[in-house]
Amino acid sequence: MSAQGADTVRSKPAILSEAGLERLVAMLAADGYRIIGPRLEAGAVTLGPIERAGDLALGVADAQAPGRYRAEIEGGSGMLAHAAPATPWKRFLYPPDERLFAARRSGDGFDIDGAEPGCDEPPLALFAIRSCDLAAVAVLDAVLADDARTADGRYRARRQRTFVIAADCAGAGETCFCASMGTGPRAAAGFDLVLSELPAEPGAAAAQILIAAGSHQGEAMLARLDLAAASPADRAAAAEAADRVAASMQRTMPAGIAAILAENLGSPVWEQIAERCLGCANCTMVCPTCFCTSVTQVSDLDATGSTTSRHWDSCFTLGFGAVAGGNFRSRRQDRYRQWLTHKFGTWVEQFGTQGCVGCGRCITWCPVGIDVREELDVI
Repeated sequence: MSAQGADTVRSKPAILSEAGLERLVAMLAADGYRIIGPRLEAGAVTLGPIERAGDLALGVADAQAPGRYRAEIEGGSGMLAHAAPATPWKRFLYPPDERLFAARRSGDGFDIDGAEPGCDEPPLALFAIRSCDLAAVAVLDAVLADDARTADGRYRARRQRTFVIAADCAGAGETCFCASMGTGPRAAAGFDLVLSELPAEPGAAAAQILIAAGSHQGEAMLARLDLAAASPADRAAAAEAADRVAASMQRTMPAGIAAILAENLGSPVWEQIAERCLGCANCTMVCPTCFCTSVTQVSDLDATGSTTSRHWDSCFTLGFGAVAGGNFRSRRQDRYRQWLTHKFGTWVEQFGTQGCVGCGRCITWCPVGIDVREELDVI
């Protein structure tokens, strides 16, 4: 897919200077947004609160490979050098731990406190979200906001009050394969503003960043910044840079993978993977689209009240398949097969979209370096 197609939803871009970047962050904060963006913490690019532009992982790249990660501090001030952050954005829209409701005895009955968080929280601004992660948010929207069967009020409330600033990728990591999934490296839709970093000119102190709007809300914010317009040459250079990033990704997904997986449920490959897989659930925890949860209820010691909470869970855990009659996925190979066939096969049947966006996190953060691209190639 050519990156050029993304221009259909973009306004004419402007030049965003370092001062303009600082002003954008300040404007979002003044408008009451809780800004979340890429930060350098504990030796990795992760996601956290941004109070000023200096909090962003400026000039930080990363080296990612199966089972390996290393952050690299670059000499320049480029903001878009890193690949997918270590943590997924879903944790801010669909938190890993969340209280659902509390009940307390009151006379002969109970008082229920089931207020849904989301509406009373500050609105979110997702700053410099990659195109693969933007596609992952769209996948979660389809499941948790748009589908009446599975919609979640808390997710929907947060999502409706979220301002999105996307960032085109200036480079691809070794584990990236978004181009073959049609989700990047250039943001196509679903953003209010989008940033594009141009390759630095020889002798230039820093690369140049373009900013464009993709919604009426984004256009209003861009107008407030009052920036100089980018030239047609700058626009062409940004598109060409994204095309080069897409071309640099060596791996592609096999065509018709859903049908291939359905025909190979008994393949010996599943057992071979299970011999290496630790069943740690890292892949599902860092996956930007996994949304499986479990619900726990904790009672007060005096038996006058209880709190019901929801927590992220994973189809990789042994207890996830436990039912009254036993466990329907007691073998690790069955759990791995369930995860992979769901992501690339049955997810489409359920929700009309792929469950994978090609961010590569499951490859990078697998302790034993299992590469889903290689396993799918074998199958």
